Amino acid sequence: MALNVWGDISSIAQNIQDDAIFVVRESGLMQNLITVFNDAGGANPRVGYAYNSMTAKDVTDADDVVPSLFTPSADQTLTPGEIAEGAFVSDLRRDSEAPENIITDVSRELGFAALAKVESDLVGNFSSLTGGTIGAAGTTITWGYLSAAIAQARNANKSAQKPLSAVIHGYQAAVLAKTASIAGATSMAQAPGVTDQVTRQGMTQAFTFMGVPIYQVFATPDSADDFTGGVFPREALAVDWRRMIRVEGERKASRRGTQFTMSAVYAHGIWRPARGVQMIFDAAAPTS
Repeated sequence: MALNVWGDISSIAQNIQDDAIFVVRESGLMQNLITVFNDAGGANPRVGYAYNSMTAKDVTDADDVVPSLFTPSADQTLTPGEIAEGAFVSDLRRDSEAPENIITDVSRELGFAALAKVESDLVGNFSSLTGGTIGAAGTTITWGYLSAAIAQARNANKSAQKPLSAVIHGYQAAVLAKTASIAGATSMAQAPGVTDQVTRQGMTQAFTFMGVPIYQVFATPDSADDFTGGVFPREALAVDWRRMIRVEGERKASRRGTQFTMSAVYAHGIWRPARGVQMIFDAAAPTS
């Protein structure tokens, strides 16, 4: 199948773009847990406004209620940026494989490249949550620390019913699993339900502790092998898509092949940071 005709290149590029978008939307974890904006374009910053809190007071029949000022003030700003990556498919490789394989390979690689960047950006925002800090660099994660983070997050949101999510590193999850299952030297005798759940199910994405789902990511820890996760409601963090993934094909005759360029524009950051709690623990690779 020759790719010398623009119509052929454009058709394949569209398939690659659709597959890459699917990878980012369906394979990503963080976007399912936070606020997602997709109602704007361009590169203008999005400004979030906060309002002063109100306090109810006791009154009697003779009291005239004096209203409080209710005014907005700029709180958080999301500033868009652009990401890009490209893949070059030589004529020789194209002629050596079925076109379907080329489409699958390129779309997956471009999609996962975008996904890794987006997930890394969103996870990096945990360190800016201001509702509390649990743990410290070099600290080993424990169920006690996790329960403290959940309790502080509920206090920050003034609710025990508000849905929260917890995100930790997969290496930290391995430490928790070992201390709460038969894989460890001892089990949690005082909490047989947790031991049974971890032993039977493992630390899966569906694992729930104290009513909060615990999710795992495998972002790169810092240079000291520490990772900052968080416990937070949806509005604590946000991603603002200005231009979803776009893939364009370009024939390069001098290089005897076709280049597919992926790009996207989005903003990310904290949105209501005081409602989330950050957790800092060691995330060294487990060896036993």
